[in-house]
Amino acid sequence: MTRPLYIIIMMLATTPALEAQVIARLVKSEGRVHFKRLGESSFSEQARPGAPIKNGDEIKVGEEGFAAVIYLDDRSILKVRENTKFSFMDTRNSRTIDLTHGTVLNDIKKEGRTKDFRIQTPVSVASVKGTQFAAVVSLSGVDQFICKEGLFEVLNMVSGETVNVAAGQKAVSNATGDLVQAPASPGEYPSDPEVEELVEPDNDSFNEEIDPQPSDQNYDATDQNLERIGTKGSKTVEEEVQENIEEDEIEESQEMEEPKVPEGPPPKPFSMGLGIGSATLDGVLYNQLALRPEINIWKVGIGLDLVLYVDNEGNMRNEEWDIENDPALLLDKILYIRYGDISDPLWIKYGSIEGKTMGYGGLMNGYSNMMEFPTVRRVGINTGFNIGPVGGELFLSNLKDISRGGTIGGLRMAYTVSDDLPITIGVNYITDANMFSGLKDKDGDSYPDAFDDFPDDSTLWNDTDGDGWPDPGHGDSILDSLIDIDADGDNIIDSDENFDDVDLKATPFSLRNNKAVTNALSFDIGYPILRSDMISLQVYGEYNSLTFPGVSTADSTFNRPDRSGSGITLPGLRSTLFGILDLSLEYRMINGSYVPQFFDQAYDLNRVVTNTIDGQTYVRTKDMVVFDTYTDSASSSGLFGSAGLSLFNLISFTASYANMKADTTELKSFNSYLNLNTDNIPKISSAMAYYQSNNDDNPFDFENPTENTIMGYRVGYELSKGVSLIWDFRQFYRDDGKGNMETIQQTNIETTFNF
Repeated sequence: MTRPLYIIIMMLATTPALEAQVIARLVKSEGRVHFKRLGESSFSEQARPGAPIKNGDEIKVGEEGFAAVIYLDDRSILKVRENTKFSFMDTRNSRTIDLTHGTVLNDIKKEGRTKDFRIQTPVSVASVKGTQFAAVVSLSGVDQFICKEGLFEVLNMVSGETVNVAAGQKAVSNATGDLVQAPASPGEYPSDPEVEELVEPDNDSFNEEIDPQPSDQNYDATDQNLERIGTKGSKTVEEEVQENIEEDEIEESQEMEEPKVPEGPPPKPFSMGLGIGSATLDGVLYNQLALRPEINIWKVGIGLDLVLYVDNEGNMRNEEWDIENDPALLLDKILYIRYGDISDPLWIKYGSIEGKTMGYGGLMNGYSNMMEFPTVRRVGINTGFNIGPVGGELFLSNLKDISRGGTIGGLRMAYTVSDDLPITIGVNYITDANMFSGLKDKDGDSYPDAFDDFPDDSTLWNDTDGDGWPDPGHGDSILDSLIDIDADGDNIIDSDENFDDVDLKATPFSLRNNKAVTNALSFDIGYPILRSDMISLQVYGEYNSLTFPGVSTADSTFNRPDRSGSGITLPGLRSTLFGILDLSLEYRMINGSYVPQFFDQAYDLNRVVTNTIDGQTYVRTKDMVVFDTYTDSASSSGLFGSAGLSLFNLISFTASYANMKADTTELKSFNSYLNLNTDNIPKISSAMAYYQSNNDDNPFDFENPTENTIMGYRVGYELSKGVSLIWDFRQFYRDDGKGNMETIQQTNIETTFNF
């Protein structure tokens, strides 16, 4: 099967007819104008004059913006006004503008045109033979088509009605199926943002530069002409095109510099989000009011999370605002601070870390320090550099954990041999300096809540008989009147018993005296075999190792044997087809106590867990759960595959599956992620869902989940423009101490306002 697949891929890679063709050029732009290229998920490319437009691309013009587009074959011109968004769709016989909303002034030429031209909206279709007309589409579902010259037909797709529109007339179509033809007053035709009337470029000279049936190899002259087009005062699009043709006749041999890859759209200098909803903290339901301002200046971005929690009696929760006694609470108000982008020579981000992958993901893939937000607020740092062929990266998942024994940290260094031989070699080191710091300790007394009988009081921790009165032995700061006179609960005053007869709890498990470390190291190498607009193919290999030093506590609450293991990925293949389909395939070989993606999205949820059996609480780190039946002599091998599909910018879906087989065991993993582009879905502002089950016997046994299972979704319903109701749900599982899985659900409902 491998050979036929290879042949098919190579045939596709060498078939130029299937490549996306340049059909038009941007000849003028003012203000905010951005492209979303075919297969991309956002308008990440800032448009500039001369930029090529390919079949399937989208354009968006912001407030106070303007753009002009010229088709290369028939020289038809589109002038795009502010607040407009549409996509370009060409077939062999038709040319379609899929207009979501906004205003477009169209000058459609008859001569040299071989395709039917039409404008399609969510409600209507306007079919044009050759004319000048304007299309105005509102977000409320009302379309207007106003004819200046010529004739065209309008179809309402709801009712099926059609009308013909001639010069001086208009058609009004709406989402209820109504379609009306009426006279158009002179003032109804949208004004042309340019000052002068349309001037047709000289056909002969222009035809020398633009082939009616262009191929990629024949675009050079046209590219040079249009790349030089700028925004020069009051000159019209047509004047600038003609002027450039004349300049080209004089400087025919001059070569143009290749355009640089445009940066993404600049963020707004200031935005404000307001969230109103509910949240459960420490088992108590609170009403939540959150202000989330974002400030962007140059390469610096700051996001804040200012939250007030009020209970059902109107009392505000003060724990988040007791800054006088705990200045570290200021850290919780910062959602992120960032400088630069990951491709810049120097970049840094402080606060939230999401989707973190190091190398090819053999050790860390998709890690997030936000999985328990807002109940647990972790503050991380991620920074790196790119200097010539060398790149480096450092991250810490939670600075707060450093004072509690240690946090998760990672370091990566990568080196690219040369542009001619783009082999990249990388090394990664990841450590969890103390897995016990994942245990909750609300009062900060070093005794985790699972062992602390007084989790809200840092001066108390033991209550043997559970009557609410502390045992003796908490120090001189505790008044004698507060000490339980019958601490062991045998109904005999302790002072009347022999010391040996008073059976009290031992000092609880403490973060100060115990530490469980995980160390991980990997080496990787990759090489891009194919790189084109249609297909890319990369081959890579990776070696990973995990080490878990043995630890035992005196009270036997924790007993971890010394473990280690390694894994090799060889070969690994990653490919992108047509910009919409991402594929990967790996063959994995494992020895000992190693699983791929040990540091995954849910790592903070199962980093360390506690189990209570017969009144005794035990601590288990993730390796003890995952490798419970493993030995360091065990080995396994198997395949891992994943696929990601971005379909017509409507839906993005990613799924991966792994099956690792050993002599006596078989572990499987399944991960999936679904995201909908809600731009064209009425009343829905966001929609996503995910499911993860790693290293289980059967990840598809949804009725019997394990501690490795996590699922969730986030849906936003738009109440009105800028106001959405957000439902954020997350579910995972924990052992209840009796061998049963306890369902843990986290639900956050809030109303968000975006100003």
